[in-house]
Amino acid sequence: MFEFFDAEFWAIVAVTLRVTISSTVISFILGVPLGIWLQGVNFKGKSLVININRTLMAAPPVVIGLVVYLLLMRNGPLGLFGLLFTTEAMVIAQVLLITPIICGTVHSAAERNADRIRAFAHTMGTNKWQTLRLLVKELSGGIYFALIVGFGRAMSEVGAIMIVGGNIRHQTRTMTTSIMMLRNQGDFERAISFGIFLMALAFILQVTASLIRRKDKYQDENI
Repeated sequence: MFEFFDAEFWAIVAVTLRVTISSTVISFILGVPLGIWLQGVNFKGKSLVININRTLMAAPPVVIGLVVYLLLMRNGPLGLFGLLFTTEAMVIAQVLLITPIICGTVHSAAERNADRIRAFAHTMGTNKWQTLRLLVKELSGGIYFALIVGFGRAMSEVGAIMIVGGNIRHQTRTMTTSIMMLRNQGDFERAISFGIFLMALAFILQVTASLIRRKDKYQDENI
């Protein structure tokens, strides 16, 4: 199986990581503040917003891909930017998929603990930014979990990025779209090699993140 790890294989891995990391970072920047904010404010229609976000968390990827395709197609409202069948289009589709997941995960964690944390911060006389810093620190476990879930979702995505990326060789082909293509071609050995590498990447990420989290927790306990 190692003979399959050629230059093209690593090019596909590079595209996968570039798209996955970019979309996860953007979604994380958007989703974490949104989740915390949504828990901490009260406004008319809040329950509707929460339900919409929960619906988007389970949105079929092909539907999101179709929406992005219609937006980016030549005659679409964003067609002038020429983003269709590029890695940028794939990132946009994944951000729309992942942001609600990260937002919802962080919101759920905040629902369980944020009020207690804010009450404690109030008794300590902290200001708005100190309270926010304490909130983020105390919710770090839920935020960490949201990051892992978001990254895993991005790494495993195939439907949406196939629609907007086109699975173009040397340009928009990822590990998941390669697996689909190779399965259709009957090249199961190469497809399995991509699958094993994909699972190994996910495992390494999880172990590394767990070690970092454990180290941070140990440091906190010894301060």
